[in-house]
Amino acid sequence: MSAYVKSIDTKHLVEVGMEGFYGESMPEKKQNNPGYEVGTDFIANNLVHHIDFTTIHLYPDQWVPGSNDEVQAEFVHKWIQTHIDDSKSVIGKPIMVTEFGKSSRSSGYNVEARDNYFSNIFNSVYSCARTGGPCGGALFWQVMAQGMGDWSDGYEVVLEQSPSTIGVISQQSRQISSLNQIN
Repeated sequence: MSAYVKSIDTKHLVEVGMEGFYGESMPEKKQNNPGYEVGTDFIANNLVHHIDFTTIHLYPDQWVPGSNDEVQAEFVHKWIQTHIDDSKSVIGKPIMVTEFGKSSRSSGYNVEARDNYFSNIFNSVYSCARTGGPCGGALFWQVMAQGMGDWSDGYEVVLEQSPSTIGVISQQSRQISSLNQIN
């Protein structure tokens, strides 16, 4: 499919858009999965020639259920770092964290915890990008406008209701943007 997309559109990047679960191409890596298998393979799917960069998603409140914020933060750090390392050394392509969130429907949810979770992910991405590593971006799931409650999945960020989250996002934007400054 990626070859076909590239044959009709050579000006846009193509990615798989997967969570990042490891599979049979490197079974020893499956220990990094969050306790279950879904039939995908981060390594094999991203080694496809016409795939331009790798992606991972992060939903530790679903993937590591019943755990506290500290355990989830450890999982998130390891998940990001393992995929950064594999994107660089095994696959040889850049990586982005293309979906992550913290559900307002999860037990113990509060905006401060979500802000801390976003900050931790953004800090990992910035640290990698700052040192010339393969990870240079992160996209949370999902921005919604007020009045879109019928579309809510629990992971939405309504900016008008989340001034502290705006601050976290703005800081990351400034940090990443600063890396592109020419002196």
